[in-house]
Formats: sequence, C-alpha cells, structure tokens
Amino acid sequence: MVATRPSSDLRNKYLEISALTWESQEPVFITVNGREDTVLMSHVQYEKMKTELELWKMLAEAQDDVDNERTASIEATFSDIRKNLIGKL
Repeated sequence: MVATRPSSDLRNKYLEISALTWESQEPVFITVNGREDTVLMSHVQYEKMKTELELWKMLAEAQDDVDNERTASIEATFSDIRKNLIGKL
C-alpha cells in the first residue's frame, strides 16, 4: 500500500507518519501542492535499500569483468591468496 501525505502532515502528524513507516516497512510519499516532493522511510528501510544498491553495484562490476574476460582461474586465485598469506607470516 502506497501512502501519500501532504507536507503539512510532517509538521502536524510527524509521529503518526513515522510510525506508519515502521509498521508498514514502506516509504511514505510527501506531496506539496498535490505533487510528489519527498519520500520518507524508516532508518531500517534506508539501510536495507542502501545495502541492496551496493550489492547490485558489485554484481554489475563482476558481470562487467566476466563480459570483458577480466577473470582468473580458481587455481591461480587460491595460489595468489596462499602467497599473500605466507608473505604476512
């Protein structure tokens, strides 16, 4: 369920809007003069969205490496890891 509230509710009913974001785990769209202006979400929602975006970016970079043949065999990768670990001892 998409919740849309007028900007005046931020001032007059902030606690209600805040509770709505936590209970529904969905963003609340704030309008100014009937037009969408701002999106309000709980901190948990924001962190989850940010984490998912970072994951998608890493996956896109990895896919780009595969597409452009910038990969190494697993044997070579583990060999490099072993060398690095032994070098740190």
